[in-house]
Amino acid sequence: MEKIKILVVDDESRMRKLVKDFLVRENYEVLEAGDGEEALNIFYAEKDIALILLDVMMPKINGWDVCREIRETSKVPIIMLTAKGEEEDELNGFDLGVDEYISKPFSPKILVARIGAILRRSGKTEAEGNVLSAGGIVVDQTAHMVTVDGESIDLSFKEFELLTYFLENQGIALSREKILNHVWNYDYFGDARTIDTHVKKLRAKIGEKGDYIKTIWGMGYKFEVTHQ
Repeated sequence: MEKIKILVVDDESRMRKLVKDFLVRENYEVLEAGDGEEALNIFYAEKDIALILLDVMMPKINGWDVCREIRETSKVPIIMLTAKGEEEDELNGFDLGVDEYISKPFSPKILVARIGAILRRSGKTEAEGNVLSAGGIVVDQTAHMVTVDGESIDLSFKEFELLTYFLENQGIALSREKILNHVWNYDYFGDARTIDTHVKKLRAKIGEKGDYIKTIWGMGYKFEVTHQ
């Protein structure tokens, strides 16, 4: 099965290497471009790029112009990377059809999680994209199986959905409302405390890995692997 192809466009080779290393570890194929012109050449040459990670400030052709040109012929998901606090640029980006916006400096782990979420949303993931893993926890969405350090564990349907959602959003603070809407869907009108009950059971079932599910008081939860 072919790997999912991602184009990383940034004039800083160190930044490209950092991002590439993390993506390759997650089984993606990575193409690199150091400026906007090279990015467009690669994009036109390779027809099966699943996602583009695009820096704004670049020589030859900047990120906005690259995005504008790509959007004339393609709906490929685009994540823009930009310097912090450029709100006007962010609005500009959404007008151009940017899917996601990430400010530098960023956590590569969070970036990889956002890429995974966007690819799932756009239906680009293939069978290997249905396997999520972090810190010894492996969730196989196709087989509906979970293993912890190689040992299979038995989860209820909602516990499975909850763990999947946490792995899809590693390092991101999730409110109870957001979890409720995603895992229980909008048609659930029950008490948000049901989440706390399920989290408690899930933590117990995954043993010491339960520590990866951090409580954010007054808000919700965050899944973060603190040691591997």
